[in-house]
Amino acid sequence: MVADKKMKMNKKRTTTSYIIHLVVCELSSISALIKSTCNLTVKRLEIDNKTYRQKVGRYVKKQNSMRQLIIMIMIFTALNKVINAQEIVADRPDQTESSTTVPSNSFQMEIGFGNGNYTNESLSLLPTALFRYGLSKSIEIRFVEQLGVYNKKATSKTESGLSDIELGLKIQVLKKQDINREIAFISHLIVPTGSSEFTNASYGTINKLAISHGLNNFLVLGYNLGYNYFGTGNGDLTYSLVIGIGLSNRMGMYVESFGEYSDFTEMTSNFDSGFTYLLKDNLQLDFSVGLGLTQEMNYYSLGFSWNINCNANKNK
Repeated sequence: MVADKKMKMNKKRTTTSYIIHLVVCELSSISALIKSTCNLTVKRLEIDNKTYRQKVGRYVKKQNSMRQLIIMIMIFTALNKVINAQEIVADRPDQTESSTTVPSNSFQMEIGFGNGNYTNESLSLLPTALFRYGLSKSIEIRFVEQLGVYNKKATSKTESGLSDIELGLKIQVLKKQDINREIAFISHLIVPTGSSEFTNASYGTINKLAISHGLNNFLVLGYNLGYNYFGTGNGDLTYSLVIGIGLSNRMGMYVESFGEYSDFTEMTSNFDSGFTYLLKDNLQLDFSVGLGLTQEMNYYSLGFSWNINCNANKNK
């Protein structure tokens, strides 16, 4: 979700500031120790170098060694956490795709389970799956597949099967930390491999421009503009607009509006909201609900996102 990255960046800056504070305080105490032991005057030291070294050495060994050891362990642990923490930014559960790519040589899976009710039908996804792999700092490849259960309300007929697979690419084209703005382009090729009730029976494309703005330490604005073509008709223009809110270092929520201009003839609008919880630095849980504003529709979804740092695994 778009708020997660902002929270984690703030957490990293807080940790780094704390490390710097510890180092500065320790250097200041050592400086004060030297000055008091040596009784510095303007022109000379009033004790010789040998006596100075002995006094300082004895003081450090007897009085300060434990504190320095604890501080060094704290610094090492904090630095190790900052360097090695895998900060996850997921494209679920909202409809707005993030403008961030997964880190280079890392693999991320985003799995969801949900149910949607419409005017004449219902659809359960068990599950929907997005797999992402970072080719470089700004490019990732994507794979989407879904297992669905489709129910027609008029006949109570139920069918299950796999959807068409999607092969995609996300490219981050702009990342400006000084103005808190990111832009990415996302494109998926739809391959007609699905079951009879879930396939478009032809090739298609899904395309989105994903943009995000950091408003402050706890609010992020994200939006997508897109065009989808499923092999027939004129295609659909799509939009989504989301506000991500950081509730704490681990919990976030969002509110979102999304919809489409179907076949350039009919406009639909919807609303959804949800929560995310960062269970670990690389594992996030989510829950969301949605409601149709111009159509009869409602849904709920549960899921998780898990990032695996392949570089870290190789070094073990």
